[in-house]
Amino acid sequence: MEEKYCQSCGMPMGNSEEMYGTEADGAKSKEYCKYCYENGKFVANCSMEEMIEFCVPHMAAAHKEISEASARKMMGEYFPKLKRWQKDNT
Repeated sequence: MEEKYCQSCGMPMGNSEEMYGTEADGAKSKEYCKYCYENGKFVANCSMEEMIEFCVPHMAAAHKEISEASARKMMGEYFPKLKRWQKDNT
C-alpha cells in the first residue's frame, strides 16, 4: 500500500481516515490532513515558506536525528512538489 502524504504540509496520513481533513460537505478530503484543511478550506492562509517554518520544529522533534536546518532544507526541496504549492495551483 502506497503511503499518502498531506498535499499541504507533507505529513504522513496513515492507513485510516483519522488524519484526513474534511470537505465542505463533511466528506473526508482525499489530499489534505485535518490540521491543514477543514470544511473545504485551508485552516491557515499562508505561504509555502510560512508552512515550512511552522513544520520545521515538529519534524525535528519527531525525528531527533534531523536538525532544524536539515528539516528546513528537506522541506524546501519537497514542498514545491505538493499539490497546494504547485505554481499552477494558486
